[in-house]
Amino acid sequence: MKSMSVYIDSPYYIAPDGTVGQEAFAVIRDTIAKLNMVALGRVVLARREHVIALEPKGRGLVGTTLRYPYEVRAEKPYFEDIPELKLPKEMLDLAAHIVQTKSGHFDPSQFEDRYENALIDLLKKKQAGEKIEPARETPPPRVVNLMDALRRSVEAERGGSAKRQAPSAKAHGSESERPKKKKSR
Repeated sequence: MKSMSVYIDSPYYIAPDGTVGQEAFAVIRDTIAKLNMVALGRVVLARREHVIALEPKGRGLVGTTLRYPYEVRAEKPYFEDIPELKLPKEMLDLAAHIVQTKSGHFDPSQFEDRYENALIDLLKKKQAGEKIEPARETPPPRVVNLMDALRRSVEAERGGSAKRQAPSAKAHGSESERPKKKKSR
């Protein structure tokens, strides 16, 4: 069975329009809240019918449009080529430490739409008559050994240096350390 999260599309706040529907609205809201359920319905948005899930939210409802099954792709073709790997315990422990130290409560105010902000800045510069220079892209650093990268991340967080070296990449089977196959002629 597929996870419901792949069907979720867009949320909307729903409130009664005027006094006529307030009682019916409150009955639906309070009943699904009391039963700890989600109501499903249909709604037309932009000349198209959608399935909508209704959940109580304070004195209102949140309606989340859902995708139809034909709009959701099966995950198998995307994931079937991912091999099962036996990961070293040390690597998993380091990753868990990083995740735990970086975790916190979800705060959407911490996120910004960097693309939109950059576009607004660009438009302001253009309106002011400034010359627009294309941005220079710098490639991200190449990570050869995940274990070394995890250790450097932990060291950087502690304020120390990442001088301590991990076992050679050869021990972890890095592509760069493997002998090259000779080409047959």
